[in-house]
Amino acid sequence: MHADPLLELEHAIWRAQPHELISTTTDRVKAALGVTDAEVLLADYRMTALVPVRPDVEPVRIDNTPAGHSFAAQQVVDERPGNGSAADQAYLVHLPLTVHGDRLGVLTVQIPADPPSPEIRADLERVAGVLASAIKVADQHVDVFRRARRRSRLTLAAEMQWELLPGRSCTTDEFHLAGQLEPAYSVWGDNFDWSVAPDRLTLTVTNGMGSGTEAAALTHLAVSALRNARRSGADITEQASLADQTVYAQHRGAKHVATLLLDFELATGRARIVDAGSPQLYRMRGTATELVELEAQLPLGMFGDADYVAQDFQVEPGDRFVIVSDGVHGAKSPAGDLYGTLALKQTMRDTRLQDPSEAVRTFIRSYLDYHEGGEPLDDAVVVCLDWTGKTSNGAASPR
Repeated sequence: MHADPLLELEHAIWRAQPHELISTTTDRVKAALGVTDAEVLLADYRMTALVPVRPDVEPVRIDNTPAGHSFAAQQVVDERPGNGSAADQAYLVHLPLTVHGDRLGVLTVQIPADPPSPEIRADLERVAGVLASAIKVADQHVDVFRRARRRSRLTLAAEMQWELLPGRSCTTDEFHLAGQLEPAYSVWGDNFDWSVAPDRLTLTVTNGMGSGTEAAALTHLAVSALRNARRSGADITEQASLADQTVYAQHRGAKHVATLLLDFELATGRARIVDAGSPQLYRMRGTATELVELEAQLPLGMFGDADYVAQDFQVEPGDRFVIVSDGVHGAKSPAGDLYGTLALKQTMRDTRLQDPSEAVRTFIRSYLDYHEGGEPLDDAVVVCLDWTGKTSNGAASPR
């Protein structure tokens, strides 16, 4: 029986030592599939560039480049030879590296003859899928991928916040969500978290008060308490109560954490929400864009004995939700106008045809442009959720 070269390649990827994963993959891809070169590029923390894992290769912009288009559109993109130097004559194929909707980067291969055969193209897509999963696993054991993704040094607070994230996006049959932190390399108190169970999605957006490592540590404490309660089987009101008690026990009310907690039933679209602070929830349903008015409750840790109550509302297929921290909705233009007054809803309308992962990138650009060259005064988080789930059961929506 003849060995399957592609299967052997997949086995080699999974057997590779984490620090040798990229070199093993590129070498094996060239040997097994006859490509002349291969490169792995990862999205940087700011989501503006694709950064090669090999340090001697230049980063590639995400906007207006073939590799960036592959990443942004999540499609295989062919780059045909140009008319410049010999290096420009290569036929390149860019393949997105994605795991359950979490966009990691792009695998770029150089093909000796153009275009690649359908069989080679299918094999490359299969390899890209295996490699993305292997990178996700290897990333827990080495620093090489985190080092590649940073185009400048992260502050300690930002390091803490990025390590706390479950990822930057997630896709299932029922939803697609994505989030982004800004300033990416020096964020301090803002964060988001999610967990998917067979029957539900739990999503939280958190903003620890203060700045620097103190805010990051405060958020870390609150998110850890929320996760501890969630993993013990607690619902979102119990999660909020435990986190409230935990933060209060540590700081005795001197510090608190603004948090929005949401819980969605995947089968019905029935959702429950606890508004414990400043993050705001906006909904786009059809052509209507509105701030979802919620019952404001105490931030976590203010008194330590708050009795949190969840509001019920119904999510419908096609709904888009955008959640922003006060650093976004409270941002001011040089003229003093709040971003959350008009510009935020306009950005929602402008990004309606983009998927959530691209929408949050556009939101961050819009948010920064709103300052007209000035520096934002607060850090920011933007989370976008598209609901594609099953028909609702008719529960009421908060107004």
